[in-house]
Amino acid sequence: MRRPLVAVVLLSALTLTACGSSTSSSAPDTSELATKVIDITIAGSDITPNGTDIDVKVGQRIELDVTADAPGEIHVHSSPQEQEFEYDKGSSTFDVKPIPAPGQVVVESHTLDKVLFTLVAR
Repeated sequence: MRRPLVAVVLLSALTLTACGSSTSSSAPDTSELATKVIDITIAGSDITPNGTDIDVKVGQRIELDVTADAPGEIHVHSSPQEQEFEYDKGSSTFDVKPIPAPGQVVVESHTLDKVLFTLVAR
């Protein structure tokens, strides 16, 4: 009868130790997330991407690589602060501030009056 009791005591101790050793953090660890690079091509009124959803992680670094045939402006409608990027003809690169919470952020060209894409942060 002693062996089952010893086994129960040992298993209980291991279970309590495992539960007590877990740590949780309210903020996700974003230090190892790869940068999300989004290629944007603007040729006349043709835009790629064009109105699609793009998944990103909360806190992930986002880079916009813009190739355009004319100057223009991109708006990132994020909260608490919107971001605006003016691009020239040719190639431009912009760093978007990470999205701090789950949700959707619309990115559009006010120059062309079109939605480029929606960032979906999870």
